[in-house]
Amino acid sequence: MTEIGSPVAQAPAPPQGEASTFDATTARKQWQVILRRFTRHKLAVFGLILFVALVLFAFLGGVFWKYPYTDLGFKRYLPPSGDHPFGTDRLGGDMVAQIIRGTQFSLQIAMIVAFLSTVIGVVLGALAGYLKGWVDTLISRFIDLLLVIPSLIIAAVLARNTFVVSVTGGSGSNSNWLVVALYLGLIGWLSVARVIRGMVLSLREKEFVEAARALGASTFRIVFRHILPNTIDVIIVNATLAIAQAVLLEAALSFLGLGVQSPDTSLGLMISQNKNELTLHPWVFFLPFVFIVLISLSVNFIGDGLRDAFDPRQKRVKA
Repeated sequence: MTEIGSPVAQAPAPPQGEASTFDATTARKQWQVILRRFTRHKLAVFGLILFVALVLFAFLGGVFWKYPYTDLGFKRYLPPSGDHPFGTDRLGGDMVAQIIRGTQFSLQIAMIVAFLSTVIGVVLGALAGYLKGWVDTLISRFIDLLLVIPSLIIAAVLARNTFVVSVTGGSGSNSNWLVVALYLGLIGWLSVARVIRGMVLSLREKEFVEAARALGASTFRIVFRHILPNTIDVIIVNATLAIAQAVLLEAALSFLGLGVQSPDTSLGLMISQNKNELTLHPWVFFLPFVFIVLISLSVNFIGDGLRDAFDPRQKRVKA
């Protein structure tokens, strides 16, 4: 009974005994078409390669780079050279090692934010669209209220009222990157919820949903087994783009001094700490900025490619 949205037209239903085999084969062919469209989108493929390279750089670079981020014994503000390709920072640390660590924290935050915002947005949007009535009114009005206020302001208020928080436990720990990720995730679901709500409002009137309802399927099963699989394309694209949005929002908060704090770090915090060195030692400011731009561009290219690959009406990339 589950209808799967896809750019491939569905064939007439086979005999009942062959239904499961038909469904699996059709779904596999649909994903093959989507993959083929994505790989023919040159910017998307470039974005994927770049993003994978950035992830490897962030999480494996420290293993292979010759200087650890804890080594602060170099001369301060050395310009880029053969021994220090990115120079050194205000504390005498190698900038390659520092950027590896900052990129790692920024990506960790972005991944958590994307996961949280997608899950919350999909669940609340689906419930609002399917149940309608007072549930829809309550969720929709709450979303409208929060959308009036810019996300950066909401995040800044949450951050301003978040005092020193211990995440790892132990005496004297003031690690807060996870706290930043959590409150960014709690405000990033609004647009996802609105999109999913609109799709569910349309899908709930389809024949396959009526059939499931007539057979006595529960609300949970109808929403999560029959309706949401038909929104998987929108969910994937929005989850991808949420990564780029989270990187930029975290960078903005950290630049304002309301995001990640030492001893944690992030690309945004590195920019904030070096903003006064823009004219004298520009590499310590621009290098973290360049990595933020690369992450955002790569993820946006991937999102554009996924949107084109899933959209049956697109003409730019042929199947």
